[in-house]
Amino acid sequence: MKLLCEYKSSKKNDYTPALDIKEKPLTNFFNTSQMRKNPMRLSPIPEREVVKHFTRLSEMNYHVDKGMYPLGSCTMKYNPKVCEDTASLNELLGLHPEAPESEIQGALEIMFELGEFLKEIAGMDAITLQPQAGSHGELTGLLITRAYFNSKKEVRKTILIPDTAHGTNPASSSRAGFKTKEIKSNKDGILDVENLEKAMDKDVAALMITNPNTLGVFESNIKDLSKVLHKNGALLYMDGANLNALMGIAKVRDFGVDIIHFNLHKTFATPHGGGGPGSGPVAVRKHLSEFLPVPTVEFDGKQYKFNWKLKNSIGKVSTFYGAFQVMVKAYTYIRMLGADGLRGASEQAIINSNYLLSNLKEEYDIPYKKNCMHEFVLSASKFKKNGIRALDIAKALLDLGYHAPTIYFPLIVAEAMMIEPTETESKESLDGFIEAMKTIAKQAEENPDVLKNSPCTTPVGRLDEVKANRDLDVKW
Repeated sequence: MKLLCEYKSSKKNDYTPALDIKEKPLTNFFNTSQMRKNPMRLSPIPEREVVKHFTRLSEMNYHVDKGMYPLGSCTMKYNPKVCEDTASLNELLGLHPEAPESEIQGALEIMFELGEFLKEIAGMDAITLQPQAGSHGELTGLLITRAYFNSKKEVRKTILIPDTAHGTNPASSSRAGFKTKEIKSNKDGILDVENLEKAMDKDVAALMITNPNTLGVFESNIKDLSKVLHKNGALLYMDGANLNALMGIAKVRDFGVDIIHFNLHKTFATPHGGGGPGSGPVAVRKHLSEFLPVPTVEFDGKQYKFNWKLKNSIGKVSTFYGAFQVMVKAYTYIRMLGADGLRGASEQAIINSNYLLSNLKEEYDIPYKKNCMHEFVLSASKFKKNGIRALDIAKALLDLGYHAPTIYFPLIVAEAMMIEPTETESKESLDGFIEAMKTIAKQAEENPDVLKNSPCTTPVGRLDEVKANRDLDVKW
């Protein structure tokens, strides 16, 4: 080995190796009109100060590795780093989507087995992994619904949607060419069979239901609801956004569900938010399998392969085969936990949620008194007399080191605060959140003006919401 100082260039006192690449002028690469006329006015800042500056900036950002995300409906849980490791393997990152089947047998095996796992979890018969978001899964499921009725030469134009539904449900229905009709929940926060029967006619294609629903309440009438739908020739679509409360405990097939989409980026351990990444596989009962997008992944006993020959397929719904790296993370998560671990995760999510609810029910209004599943909804209505809204409570939480919960959703609860602790939070973490919520409730009664100015300790304080909406400026 030679020392660096032994490499001497032609320049005096220059101990770096001589450049063996011929120099070319920048004008060979850039138009002169794009080149700087004068040197940049940069202060001579030491590297150490630059590192400290950007490290400080990074710590200002709240993230799931830093603290609890009690965002109801979003399932923002901690994701095991091993899932990131497997998805980052060079052997998987380097695959080309147009590679022949013979060269990607390992990738196809992962996709096939993931599909088998998801089918087993839900009790369904066939699956597509193509959709790249929950809403994309909804659209895919509704396109399958439309194709199903077209094959029967039936014209059905209406999708029934509960008043507790996610906002994407009516949007996806409209996008798929349907019109929507809302069904009201009863005093317990669930759908009544009687209300469904009143809404049924020959124009109804399906009911889209989330179970547990967005109130965190289990739709205990769901089997009877499915019987009403099937008696009238309609389908039951289940939004799988809240599967984090059911995996390993119950199979949705037993509810009478015909179609379900999974949120791999929520239930099965892929960090999400800010637009991605996501994945929304759709599983169906046997009578709908011929309408799935192509290709599906199959195993003939010898090799894994793509099947492009489904009789009445709706066609492709995604570039190539879907969000493969998200699939790898979900596959890792499921293989790591196994059946008992998945059930344990759901049970812990339900325990954590009920623990929070039982400790906060004295300080806040509880619009629905039933035990919750993996999430629940509080109301800040009792503090309106003091001029305090759910927004003020959410902002005050930021000062106490916690991310805010989902607020003003679902829409049927006034001053709603939707809280989902997930299974990955410890008792110490939950106790800290309870203490913070109780502190805020006390301030709302005794010193409400403090809350109206929150947050005070964050890099950015309370924004002018009206100005932000009326004078939108997204320029850098």
